[in-house]
Amino acid sequence: MTEFLERNDFDVAVEFRGDRAVDRIVQENPDLVILDIMLPGMDGFDICRRVRPQFRHPILILTARGDEADELVGLELGADDYMAKPVRPQLLLARIKTLLRRSQRYSSDTQQITVGAMEIDAAARSVQLDGQPVDLTSMEFDLLWLLANRPGEVVTRDQISHALQGREWDGLGRSIDLCISRLRRKLGDDGKKPEWIRSIRGTGYMLATES
Repeated sequence: MTEFLERNDFDVAVEFRGDRAVDRIVQENPDLVILDIMLPGMDGFDICRRVRPQFRHPILILTARGDEADELVGLELGADDYMAKPVRPQLLLARIKTLLRRSQRYSSDTQQITVGAMEIDAAARSVQLDGQPVDLTSMEFDLLWLLANRPGEVVTRDQISHALQGREWDGLGRSIDLCISRLRRKLGDDGKKPEWIRSIRGTGYMLATES
């Protein structure tokens, strides 16, 4: 995998032990992390859990453990995407490029959006609610920004999947719903009667113009 990515003009650093990965990720702050689950010293789930509060760039989990339960755990811990081995190299490359484009989309922007008591700064990739910072992962921020650009309008799951993951929604994936669930918790939304992010049955989600 390292050789393949280097042939495609990526600088790649490899760490084989999980118990050394956390410090390296935090200190080196790479543009993206490809994280295996089965690692000596510390598994990939624990690494994701420990680095996510400090690491804002995308995390792609790549593992031989391809069952749905593992995928849901990884996404719930804040991973941005999940692929089961064996993977086609070109598909992996496409997923990486999509995550990097999404992460770097606002690097030169100075756009800000205010929705009610929420302020979103695209350049700083920061969110404040009632004057207090809201700590979001890369995918959470991008999803919120997407909804905030169309307040009061329905954004379909297919539109979200294209914007955030570069592919059509397959009708079964849970990553969008899990990201919405995490966003709601961080925004203080009531899980049963959310005010900020509202579900539109069978269609998608909408950011309320007032909460």
